[in-house]
Amino acid sequence: MGDRTLDYIALGVLCFVVLTIIYGVIYIHDIPYEMAKKRNHPHQDAIHTAGWVSLFLMHTIWPFLWIWATLYKPEVGWGVGINTAQDKTSPPNEPLQEKVLLLEARIGELELREKKTTSVYTKHIQYLQQQLKELKKNQPITTQKEA
Repeated sequence: MGDRTLDYIALGVLCFVVLTIIYGVIYIHDIPYEMAKKRNHPHQDAIHTAGWVSLFLMHTIWPFLWIWATLYKPEVGWGVGINTAQDKTSPPNEPLQEKVLLLEARIGELELREKKTTSVYTKHIQYLQQQLKELKKNQPITTQKEA
């Protein structure tokens, strides 16, 4: 009877160890998702799904999920070297504002020039259309100076 008791205890310990390992693996694979959730990551659902897929892919993509989850920071975004605290306190850049004003003036000049050029072309097109009509009627073509 002593042998059976030890067998049941061993079976219980074995089941406990297996369940603990399974739970541990699932918990570890949810770490990137928990990080993404804590950081308000825009792709947290995709990270969570990829964590479950990683369980079936022998954990090959799990390190990439960790990196993906840690790249996003709520105060910085993707954090590609931008320091928002420094940007908020820096004074406005006067030379850049002057350049913007000069460029806006240049754009206005170019738009005005385009309107003038378009009106010249419109007159020329009207003249050519008049000549075409005269050719169709077999009438002599008048020159622009005569018209």
